[in-house]
Amino acid sequence: MKRLAISLTFFLVLALVIGYMVSGPSFMDWSVAGGLFAVAVAGEGFRYWLRRTRAKKRSSV
Repeated sequence: MKRLAISLTFFLVLALVIGYMVSGPSFMDWSVAGGLFAVAVAGEGFRYWLRRTRAKKRSSV
């Protein structure tokens, strides 16, 4: 759980920085930042699902 929090915090900060760099100093591009963070959350969810299904296969054998 700690790894998930660290990973999502890192990607949140990275998405905010990229959103700020794309838009310039006068306006924050929330759609770019939100989209990048959504991709990170989906990736972490997929990684969790993949690890869980592998553990189920291993325990059933």
